[in-house]
Amino acid sequence: MFIDGNWITERTMMAVTNPATGEFITEVPECTSEDIETAIAAASRAFENWRKTTPYERSGMLFRAWELMRQRKRELAEIMTREQGKPLKASLNEVQYGADFLLWFAEEAKRMYGQTIPSARENQRFLASKVPVGVVGAITPWNYPVSMITRKLAPALAAGCTVILKPAESTPLCAKAMFEIFEEAGFPAGVVNLLTVHDPQPVGEAFCTDPRVRKLTFTGSTPVGKKLNALAAANMKRVSMELGGHAPAIVFPDADPVYAAKGLSLVKFLNTGQACISPNRIFVHEDHTEAFLKELTSRAQRLVAGNGLNEGTGIGPLINEAAIGKVSEQVQDAVAQGAKIETGGQRLTEGELAAGYFYAPTVLSGVTSTMKIYREETFGPVAPVITYRSADDVIAMANDTEYGLAAYIYSDNLATATRAFEDLDFGIIGINDINPTSAAAPFGGMKNSGLGREGAAEGIEEYLETKLGGFAI
Repeated sequence: MFIDGNWITERTMMAVTNPATGEFITEVPECTSEDIETAIAAASRAFENWRKTTPYERSGMLFRAWELMRQRKRELAEIMTREQGKPLKASLNEVQYGADFLLWFAEEAKRMYGQTIPSARENQRFLASKVPVGVVGAITPWNYPVSMITRKLAPALAAGCTVILKPAESTPLCAKAMFEIFEEAGFPAGVVNLLTVHDPQPVGEAFCTDPRVRKLTFTGSTPVGKKLNALAAANMKRVSMELGGHAPAIVFPDADPVYAAKGLSLVKFLNTGQACISPNRIFVHEDHTEAFLKELTSRAQRLVAGNGLNEGTGIGPLINEAAIGKVSEQVQDAVAQGAKIETGGQRLTEGELAAGYFYAPTVLSGVTSTMKIYREETFGPVAPVITYRSADDVIAMANDTEYGLAAYIYSDNLATATRAFEDLDFGIIGINDINPTSAAAPFGGMKNSGLGREGAAEGIEEYLETKLGGFAI
């Protein structure tokens, strides 16, 4: 833990293990109620001075953190692969993506513009300015344990807020490595604070109820997000929530099914399917289903599961035993209702894989709306393919979900793609594009997928209040 500029290690410890091997990596301290209080008090004290620093000072520290992060890219990626399981190449990509947020918001810090507003009175002037919201409580997930930290902390720090981070229980080492960077970059004591703990509930409750914490930012499941949002609302907190997803992917009749299968295989099995923007329902026109399934199945079969540090590994483990159980249950339910396993469909236990949480890259055909996998987020390496007949009906099928984070379209017709983009009820839509994300682009969802946006100019607005001055002259 890192509180008020000090590293704290003498506490009850919790183990950190490698999900690919089951091996013990190290231990980290579990915070106490006193540690939570100390962190909030430190962030509150530090805010009084930090808010007065110039945007150029804050920008300089974020830029220095960006430089350090790039210098330690390999080191951070190896920590991530050992702790979270994803292949090293994917970890390297995430570190770069995470660093992009530090650079972007180092620049945005200098662009927090206010405005002057004309008045109906000759002797009156209005001035609107932007001010930091205050102390921020941030809760980040395990599936992207570095980039989710920078996506939240970079805009908060750029805005002049102080932050307390509670990272996921499974990936505290990535957070520790990032806070070593923040410390070396020169952020003053109390501006950034880190709490690690196995049971997140006391920290979440403190973020939502303590009046010194003015903003909660959370990435995680929709059920947990709803509980935190309700508690925060009762205490008039500002919140931003990036929650679950159940992304549809529509392959329209005019698209090349082989090209679409190639792209969707890359994004579906990215991070072993453990991404909130992962395509969970793949709609393919009946005229192209055979060609699409052939290519998607072939690509899934070529993926090599294993330890992410090993050369040639294309897919890593799931995060824990519960994740294995959820994926297995959805696949079994689908098969019992008539779905066909084109490839995969089982836990991998051969050789060294037996020690980890590996599930075979799986393709299901014949998926229907009565199956759990059609309705529930999977968070695993299973690609459910749904055949459709009418292009007019498929938009309604795609929108038939409580979630609204991401969606994907494959079409070679501009009019078809434009209408689908306009009609889909999702916050992020990739049109012939499997990576519609960037530090410069707003990220967030509709419906039960969350509130607010991260990244882009909108990202820093989440951490700012508008203050109005009316001047009589």
